[in-house]
Amino acid sequence: MDYKTMYETILEEHRQVYERLDISSMQKFIDEIKRHDRIFLIGVGREGMATRAFAMRLMHMGKEVHWIWDDTTPNIGKGDLLIATLGDGQIGHIHYVCERAKEAGAFIYVVTGAPSGRTARLLAEGVFFVPAAVYRGKDDVVPSFQPMGNLFEQCLFVLFDMIVMTLVEQIPGLSFEKMAGRHRNVE
Repeated sequence: MDYKTMYETILEEHRQVYERLDISSMQKFIDEIKRHDRIFLIGVGREGMATRAFAMRLMHMGKEVHWIWDDTTPNIGKGDLLIATLGDGQIGHIHYVCERAKEAGAFIYVVTGAPSGRTARLLAEGVFFVPAAVYRGKDDVVPSFQPMGNLFEQCLFVLFDMIVMTLVEQIPGLSFEKMAGRHRNVE
């Protein structure tokens, strides 16, 4: 496949995902983020990288944000939000973390390309379904010629950025300038 055909096909896949996305579901996810001051996030692999980038922007917004795998992550409990990204909905150690967080009283939100996965079905109080092909996924999503979970991972990164931009519009007094003021200043 030549370069032009490849990028046009990828862009078309993205267009289909964004058009199939349930905007009201995305707004529910946004509303939950607005309701919580303390947010914990977890994800692995490439989708974890997109989630970690999202965590950074939430911190820039002024939220107290913790990445589950960091040594400095405090205890989680009632009133906290755990956002877990797991493309195929079947990642064992993320399911385990969600179980412990739920037992501690946290609100569990799963971002997935497979809402039929056990974590979304059994533990999530909120599910944000990104209808993009995921590695080992079985749900009705936009198919992709790309390998494994590329489409989900790419769309996740862009959607998280769009969610941050929407939060800035919806939260009074928040601006990109205020966010920039919280950017790391030791680089």
